[in-house]
Amino acid sequence: NCPPQQTGCPAGPPYAQGAALFDLSDNSVHILATNWDMFCNGMSMMQDGRVLVSGGTKSYGTLALVGAQGDAPFLGLPNASIFDPSSEAFIDLPATAHGRWYPTLTELSDGRMMTTSGLNDSDGSNNNTSEIWNGQQWSTEIVGDPHIANFPGFEFPLYPRMHLLPTGHIFYSAPSSATLDFDPTSQIWTLVAWTIYPGLNDPNGERTYGSSVLLPLTPQNNYSPKVMIMGGDNPATKTTELMDLSPAGMQISAACPNYAPCWVQGPPMAQARVEMEATILPSGKILVDAGSAQDEDAKTASLETEIYDPASNSFSLAASSSFPRLYHNIQLLLPDGTVLLAGGNPAQGIFEKHIEIYQPSYFFNSDGSPATRPKAASDAPSSITYGQSFTLSTPDASTIASIALIKAGSVTHSFDMDQRYVGLSFTAGQATLKVTGPPNSNVAPPGYYMLFLVNKAGTPSLASWVQVLGSAAAVAKVELHPERVPTPAYIIQRKHVTESPLPLRKEMHIH
Repeated sequence: NCPPQQTGCPAGPPYAQGAALFDLSDNSVHILATNWDMFCNGMSMMQDGRVLVSGGTKSYGTLALVGAQGDAPFLGLPNASIFDPSSEAFIDLPATAHGRWYPTLTELSDGRMMTTSGLNDSDGSNNNTSEIWNGQQWSTEIVGDPHIANFPGFEFPLYPRMHLLPTGHIFYSAPSSATLDFDPTSQIWTLVAWTIYPGLNDPNGERTYGSSVLLPLTPQNNYSPKVMIMGGDNPATKTTELMDLSPAGMQISAACPNYAPCWVQGPPMAQARVEMEATILPSGKILVDAGSAQDEDAKTASLETEIYDPASNSFSLAASSSFPRLYHNIQLLLPDGTVLLAGGNPAQGIFEKHIEIYQPSYFFNSDGSPATRPKAASDAPSSITYGQSFTLSTPDASTIASIALIKAGSVTHSFDMDQRYVGLSFTAGQATLKVTGPPNSNVAPPGYYMLFLVNKAGTPSLASWVQVLGSAAAVAKVELHPERVPTPAYIIQRKHVTESPLPLRKEMHIH
């Protein structure tokens, strides 16, 4: 993009290069024009396969601390559009009530889309609200105030990390220290817990540009949710935290003796990472890559790839990538089971243009030779329904250990919005698999998923795209006890009343 107020822009429409399509079949790039500056928007695939885009850049500010000489705030746009892949065109929608620059989009269990946070279009303050798109119009604004005792003035940070839980509630995990639950029925935010990080050694630290992952939901774990947050801050941390949101995790226990649920310390990464990425693989493991120990500093970048295994709760090192990928990098699972790595700013004003394709270890045998991949189902249905059975034909049926639905992702700023792994129950015949669809829309919200067959060696088939359909499940009533959650000492020591400290860079724009 070349915004109108920027000098040196080429002749022509200001947003003639506002978007692009990358064709995996021939590695070509097709440039698309947009009607407005979509830089730093939020986007997510809707249940019909089109992509909802919310927010963007109204004006570019000055890289200075808030209130300092030369300070000029970034301003967000209220614009919204839908990208239709069949026509490769953007369809403009009614605007949101106020601007949103760096918002997060989250699909609710009934297919509606919620946009949260972002800088507004007037003075660059944080838009501390959510709005819900129902397919025709935006809802009235929902204020993001959980009314935390002894901690007034909560504001969502930019690009809040949000996950749809199997209760139908929305879980906010990071990057700020307060963990929240949103009930779409009552439209109330409630305090759940405080993070362990940063602690008293760095009371103003937070997991800015760290990542958050809803770990795989499988029949084996009864589709019980567990969330992992990792990395972030400047200088970065290698620490991780886990929260068990299953019925058992909601009870007082040795791990959570004072209130539940609570965060518990997870295994550390090998490398401290800010501006990192974390991608769920068909094997159910998490690929962690990119980032650096210091914000936007290629000298401290990590090329090491790490794999987190939820089964063993441990990280292991894997093959390294070739290019440092920092601010504005992306990492996305592809339908063939590889992972695309692209973009990044190794330093301010420098842009990494190389694209890499990462092949996880499941593509190889222990001697380095190519692993045998299971044959994809020849008769995968175009759509499946909650709780209903369907049959897949494959000559490798007897070798299949798991079947995974992985939702189409949308990643930016160290977070993959709506990334989701849902395992399916099945029984194997000689050359067929009888599979049961996901239990309900709280576990698997409606939309398009990649369906992978994974063999006993952990190697996936090529994915088949399937659309998950069915009636919306009821949102559960969840009993939370914010009054039992004490405000930690590191929060009390803070010299500010909003959730985030001074920014890594200006666009955080926290006073």
